Amino acid sequence: MKQAARRIVEKLRRKGYQAFFAGGWVRDFLLGRRPKDIDIATSARPDEVLRLFPGSRAIGAQFGVVQIHSYGHVYEVATFRTEAAYLDGRHPSSVTFSGPEQDALRRDFTINGLFYDPVEERVIDYVHGRDDLQARVIRTIGDPTERFSEDRLRMLRAIRLACSLGFDIVPETWRGIRKLSGAVVEVSRERIRDELIRIFTGPNPGRGLGLLYDSGLLEHIVPEVAALARIRLPRQGASRNALTRTCRRLSLLRRPSVSLAFATLLQDVGTTATEGSKIAGNICRRLRMSNEEIEQVGNLISAHPAFLSAAEMRKSTLVRLLRKPDIDEHLELLRVNCLSAAHSLEAYRYCKRKLEEYHDEVIAPALINGEDLIAMGYSPGPIFKRILGEVEDLQIEGRLKTREEALAHITKSFPLQNPRCK
Repeated sequence: MKQAARRIVEKLRRKGYQAFFAGGWVRDFLLGRRPKDIDIATSARPDEVLRLFPGSRAIGAQFGVVQIHSYGHVYEVATFRTEAAYLDGRHPSSVTFSGPEQDALRRDFTINGLFYDPVEERVIDYVHGRDDLQARVIRTIGDPTERFSEDRLRMLRAIRLACSLGFDIVPETWRGIRKLSGAVVEVSRERIRDELIRIFTGPNPGRGLGLLYDSGLLEHIVPEVAALARIRLPRQGASRNALTRTCRRLSLLRRPSVSLAFATLLQDVGTTATEGSKIAGNICRRLRMSNEEIEQVGNLISAHPAFLSAAEMRKSTLVRLLRKPDIDEHLELLRVNCLSAAHSLEAYRYCKRKLEEYHDEVIAPALINGEDLIAMGYSPGPIFKRILGEVEDLQIEGRLKTREEALAHITKSFPLQNPRCK
């Protein structure tokens, strides 16, 4: 990836233009992290980039951005620019093509305002970004109020960077976030959702929740979670209230999916699991999450109490619980709940043992299904649930072992009185 990007830079240089690697790649490279994408900043105008690289395409012509495909990777090449006022809190009203220093000064944070010359292998730093990398701090370029007024999402991005990098936010930048936190509601829900996903599925999600609360942003984004700070708990380890317990749960998660992270975040928003599942669904819809994610978050929250009672269940009930297709996520939620409340892990360990012990029953396919019942003359309705549930119980208990045995049991136990039995 780096070699292909260097070739793009070299070609631009041969034509007399300035060109450097820019932004996040430079930051991660200097931190010894594996960079993802490489963005390139250049003095070449978009039409000149398009002419030099056949097959490239303009993706942000008004901002001077061209996309180049090379050796299986995609590179964004942007012309150095300065920006006029942001009238909508997201986009500049106009841009003017400029030089590298002016381009660096219009960026968000000093650690993102660095350039790297891959030909001479040197860093170009107009904003003291290397100093802040060494100090491990997040600082806006210029006045924080101005930077955050330009794009309100930068407030969330500052918190995400602090969590992913393990950096602190300098006091003046933090004050800027607190001052403008209410303006985050002007950002689209989709953009807020994407930043929250990165925070809660990335490194240090518990710290991220704490920063969101302390900054005032959480109250405007998910007030239902901010309200957890007012729910006092009997002392449970380090948890002083429901919010600190949620922070701890998030911190204990191991590489969570989006659904698991949000179920952990939203688990306490209701007084019961059923109520919590409903409220969580409303929050997820408000954040424009997918229907699949909304359903999964609700299922994780509503099913959780059953796992706490697993040791008291009959075998068939427990096996049915362990058959959930997302069982690993249910058990991970159980694990972090046990640990965050300073409880024994016995419920979690019990479920893990039984999952292994009942492995064959858990993975065994059902002996019959609804189509079989229809073929036997039953009409879909409440009777289906009764029959399928009883057959499943008997199969788990080993009393029905074949499809034929299951059909014979149905015929005997649920005699068909008429062809439209309900």
